[in-house]
Amino acid sequence: MSNQLTRRLALLDDDEHRALLAQGLRGIERETLRVDRQGHLARTPHPEALGAALTHPQITTDYAEALLEFITPAEHDIALTLHKLDAIHRFAYAKLGDEMLWSESMPCELPPEEEIEIAWYGKSNIGMLKHVYRRGLALRYGKAMQCIAGIHYNYSLSEKLWQLLLSSEGIAEERRRGIRDFQSESYIALIRNFRRYSWLLMYLFGASPALSTSFLRGRAHQLERLSDDTLYLPYATSLRMSDLGYQNDAQSGLTPHENSLESYVTTLMDAVNRPYQPYEALGTKRDGEWIQLSTNVLQIENEYYSTIRPKRVIRTGERPVQALCRRGVQYIEVRCLDVDPFEPVGISLETGRFMDAFLLFCALDDSPLINEIDSQIHARNFSRTVKEGRRPGLTLTRNGAEVPLALWAEELIERIRPVAALLDEQHNDGGVHAASLAQQLAKVANPALTPSARVLEEVRALGSSAAFGLRQSELHAAYFRESALMPAEEAMFAEMAAASLAEQAIIEQTQTGSFDAFVAAYNNSTLCCE
Repeated sequence: MSNQLTRRLALLDDDEHRALLAQGLRGIERETLRVDRQGHLARTPHPEALGAALTHPQITTDYAEALLEFITPAEHDIALTLHKLDAIHRFAYAKLGDEMLWSESMPCELPPEEEIEIAWYGKSNIGMLKHVYRRGLALRYGKAMQCIAGIHYNYSLSEKLWQLLLSSEGIAEERRRGIRDFQSESYIALIRNFRRYSWLLMYLFGASPALSTSFLRGRAHQLERLSDDTLYLPYATSLRMSDLGYQNDAQSGLTPHENSLESYVTTLMDAVNRPYQPYEALGTKRDGEWIQLSTNVLQIENEYYSTIRPKRVIRTGERPVQALCRRGVQYIEVRCLDVDPFEPVGISLETGRFMDAFLLFCALDDSPLINEIDSQIHARNFSRTVKEGRRPGLTLTRNGAEVPLALWAEELIERIRPVAALLDEQHNDGGVHAASLAQQLAKVANPALTPSARVLEEVRALGSSAAFGLRQSELHAAYFRESALMPAEEAMFAEMAAASLAEQAIIEQTQTGSFDAFVAAYNNSTLCCE
C-alpha cells in the first residue's frame, strides 16, 4: 500500500472524519433501446406519456428516437440510486404498451440505416441543436454504432472530504490556489488511476462477447461466427468497448492529456475548433438542411468518446467545458460499463458496491503523471482485456514487464480491500463492500463466473445473440409489469412528464432568433475561463 493511501485511510478512519465518506453522491444513467415483441427496433416516436425528451430530468433519449436514457437523481447510497432507477423503469413500462426495453448493450437486429430514426426534440433552437448534432453523428459514425447502450456511473466525494485532505497534506502552493483547484486536480488524479486499472472493470463486468451480424453493416472484422446471425470472440469481455464499438478515424489521434484539468480542456477545445478535411468535404448543410453542427474534429466536446469524463453540472446556455473552466470538476462519469443483461435495471447492487470501493481507491492512492508511452500501455491493456480478457494465461504490461491478468487482478483487489473495509466500517451494514470484493475474486479465480462467460454460454445454448437478448428482455418486462408503482410514485412521474411537456412548449413559444444564428452563437461560445 502506498504511503499516501495509508495516510489518507488513517485520516478518514478517524471517528471525527469517517462520516464524510457517506456524503458523496452516486447517480446512474442507463441507456436502453425500445423494441417490439419480436425484438426488433421500435419504429414509434418517443411515447408522449413519458414526457418531453428535451426537458424531462429523468427520462430522455440518447441518439436514436428508440434509445431511451434513464437518469437517476444523485443519492448518497448506491442502493437508493438503484431503487430510483427501478422506479423509472416501472413507470416507463406502464407507458410502453407492447414494447419492451432491450436487455443488452449491443443492439438488437437493426433495420437499414435510413430506417433508424434520429432522436427528435421539437422545433426550438435548442431542440434542433440536439437533433442536428445527432445528424452529424450519423454522418461521422453511422447510425448502428449510435444504438449501442451502456451504463454511466456518476461518482463524487464530499467537498468537505477534499477540504480535509487539502488542510492535512496540501503544500503551500495548493493552499494558495484554493480548494476548487485542489478538488479538480484530485479528480483528474482519480482519472489517471482509472486509466491504469480500468481493464479490471472490463474483465469483471464486461457483458458483450457477441453481437448480431447486422450490426457491422459489412465492415471488415476478425470475429468468429457462432451462428447465421451471431458473431463473437471466444474470450472477449466487451466488444462494445473494442474498436468494433465506439471508433472513428478523426478521434483516433485524440488523447486528452489528463495530467491537469487545463491540459484536458485545452485538448478538447482544440478538437472542437480544428477543421477535419473529410468533414469539410461534407459541409454543414445539404440542400439547405443542416447535416452537422461543424466540420471540425468534434462538433461539441461531448462527442469525444471516453471511458471516463470529469464533469460539472452545467447552467442554462453553458457548455460542459465552460462549466469545468469556471467552477472546476464536481464529479466523474464512468462510461465503460456494459449493461448487465442478467439484471432488470442493467446493473447490480454488488457491482455498485465494488465501483464505490474501486473509485475511492483511485481517488486516494498515489497517481503519478502519465506520459505518452504510459498512455499507450494503458490503452493496450484495456484493448487486450475487452477482446480476450478470459484467455487462459493472458498477460498485461506492468512496469515494463508482462504479468498474468489474473495475478494482477488479485493483487489489485487486495490493494482495494482496506478501502472496502473503511466503507463497511462507515456504512455499518454487514460488510457489503467486502462481500462484493469476494464476488470479484471468485470471477478472477474462475472466468466462467464473469458476465461475459455467462452470456456466451447462454448464447451458445440458444444459438443466437438476438434470441438471448429477446429472452432476457421478456423476463425483465415481466418483472417490471407484475408490480406497479405505488400511486404516489406514479403521480409524481406523471406530474414530471406533464411539466416537461409544458416546459418544452414554453421554450418553443418564447424563443427568438434564427437557428443559423443560434448555431453560430453556440459555436462561438467555445472560449472558456472568462
